[in-house]
Amino acid sequence: MKRISLLIVLVVSISMFSCGNSEANTADNQTATVTEPSVGQSGVEDDASQKNVVQVAVSSKDHTTLVTAVQAGELVDALSNAGPFTVFAPTNEAFNKLPAGTVESLLKPESKESLVDILQYHVSVGVYKTDLMQDGQSIGQVNGGNVKITKKDGVFYVNGNAKIVASVPAANGIVHVIDAVLLPPKN
Repeated sequence: MKRISLLIVLVVSISMFSCGNSEANTADNQTATVTEPSVGQSGVEDDASQKNVVQVAVSSKDHTTLVTAVQAGELVDALSNAGPFTVFAPTNEAFNKLPAGTVESLLKPESKESLVDILQYHVSVGVYKTDLMQDGQSIGQVNGGNVKITKKDGVFYVNGNAKIVASVPAANGIVHVIDAVLLPPKN
């Protein structure tokens, strides 16, 4: 009986000691949380793993306009997440084909909603590799619209005019480089 009583006292003492430390650690953690800045998924540094879709675009000299637009639309963190994503990534040349002033207008804060809609029309949830694409296939986009895949002479196009010129696998999906900007249909 004395052993059981001693064991109970020991367990209760350890529990109280642990709880006291736990509360102190919780208080320390709360203080640390308040003083440390919050960083989204895009702030995670990892030089060993394969690049995510955002990092693929950032590392391309041909996608600086797209990267600027993704930053202005505040979509960097969303596209840095696990995905999987298929990104149809227009080149700088593709953006240059738009009417003069279009890109500059879309990058203004008051145009953010339209910019985000256009950018989300370039992103699908899931990985759609060209070897699995089919002529006439419809793919749902993040903005709620659909794009249509066509195949002409062994080359894939998105919505009939944006040619897929390259495909780059990423840690969280795939980036298809396209030579035209996709504009969502007007409602």
